[in-house]
Amino acid sequence: MGWMPDETGLDKCTANYVPLTPLSHLRRARDVFANRTAVIYGDHRVTYAEYYDRCSRLASALADMGVKSGDVVATLLPNTPAQAEAHFGVPACGAVLNTINTRLDVGTVTYIFEHGGAKVVLVDTEFMDLAEAACREMDGTAPAIIEVTDPALLKTGRHQTYDELLARGDIGFDWQMPQDEWESLALNYTSGTTGRPKGVVYHHRGAYLMTMGTVISWRMVLHPVFMQIVPLFHCNGWNHTWMMPLIGGTLVCCRDITATNIYNAIADEGVTHFGGAPIVLNMLVNAPDTERRPFDHTVEVFTAGAPPAPATLSKIEKLGFNVTQVYGLTETYGHVTECIWRAEDWDGLDQADRAAVKARQGVAMPMMEHITVTDADMQETPNDGTTQGEIMIRGNSVMKGYLKNPQATQEAFAGGYFHSGDIAVQHPDGYIQIADRAKDIIISGGENISSVEVEGVLMGHPDVNLAAVVAKPDEKWGEVPCAFVELKPGSQTEEADLIAFARETLAGFKAPKKVFFQELPKTSTGKIQKFELRKFAVDL
Repeated sequence: MGWMPDETGLDKCTANYVPLTPLSHLRRARDVFANRTAVIYGDHRVTYAEYYDRCSRLASALADMGVKSGDVVATLLPNTPAQAEAHFGVPACGAVLNTINTRLDVGTVTYIFEHGGAKVVLVDTEFMDLAEAACREMDGTAPAIIEVTDPALLKTGRHQTYDELLARGDIGFDWQMPQDEWESLALNYTSGTTGRPKGVVYHHRGAYLMTMGTVISWRMVLHPVFMQIVPLFHCNGWNHTWMMPLIGGTLVCCRDITATNIYNAIADEGVTHFGGAPIVLNMLVNAPDTERRPFDHTVEVFTAGAPPAPATLSKIEKLGFNVTQVYGLTETYGHVTECIWRAEDWDGLDQADRAAVKARQGVAMPMMEHITVTDADMQETPNDGTTQGEIMIRGNSVMKGYLKNPQATQEAFAGGYFHSGDIAVQHPDGYIQIADRAKDIIISGGENISSVEVEGVLMGHPDVNLAAVVAKPDEKWGEVPCAFVELKPGSQTEEADLIAFARETLAGFKAPKKVFFQELPKTSTGKIQKFELRKFAVDL
């Protein structure tokens, strides 16, 4: 693009306009941070120069396989270096990255292969049976499988390996940067509980701005050590892998999310930041001393996925973690609101009140335009902390839409905002706080009961590890709260004890009428699968 001025003598040219893309972060880091450690995974440690070279080889090899601009390359991988490299190498050859949840069933993976049209899929040995079974069930052409081996696993020998693929690649491959920042970067499928998952399409501009806004919100400086706990198949790990080269950070990959692995990484690698669902915080709080390691620095944590219980937030601060509540969805590239701490207002609060404030979802992050709560007529609700409405989102880090589903896209964007489906209130200071998902509100005798509120109270009991509350059908009241609880090891709390405990804080109609003790079903990102519990409660 040469200089072609408009009638004012001012216009775009190659000197003043370059499409935004997170790929530019690694191209810059290759030179600026060449010798700094970019990725750690056990004995695997590569510098930024080496990281860029590996991603270039991947892009080159995929192009040699016939992958063209706009084609889809899928992955079935845990948080390993190959998954991080795919985030740069796949789009660097012009393709669209489709990271697939490794815990899905064969039928759903088959659907995603077919719906997304993957040409190639990178598969960890652990999930090879899943990938092969899904390919066998496909009606059309199955993607070519590349096996990604792990030192702890024996390769199957049935497919070309990732290392063999990289060896064929050209280290000098010329990255295909987007000509338009609206070009598709990634395809992520929702973890919907009913029907087929929807394909959420991200563009380069949105991901680039996510990386910029997150650095500001997380108060990051150069060279953080970031542990990838959020699965990279979930909102591309909240875009954090794309962000690390921006500030010369070190990415610590974590295949198995355990308290031991997290504490070891903090102590041995000096991890300074990580993101995770509240279940991760709960795991760290309840870890026995044998699984903990001492460390002498504060670890900054972004948590999202469900409102964390104030009791959990209160306990984890004492262990050396500073937690910031954020909020977002697959459709928004991950987190788009943050609970910015107002020291002048909140530093003097006692521990319980501090935790209650930290549980809010907060205000829009810097890369977003406007996030609010509206009623059914899309009128903003008052900032009174009690009037409920739906969270509405507008900004550049909102998806392009749902792949091959224009009706769902139109519904999601009705009125010029993305409709989140989350029910919330706005406090007098403008901070948003989720009351519930629309489908999780319990309506008992005409009164709305927030399952989140009841869960937060139950989690305050010293014997409770996790709690989930759903609606149970009731002849008299229509619905009543029903609690499912995981107790801490060795605890002997009875149903009547927990109900009485809840009644100490909650109005009688909000307290659970039944309590069941069991392990709670969870997604790969640690979210409790309430739809399974609702089905169980109906049959009680």
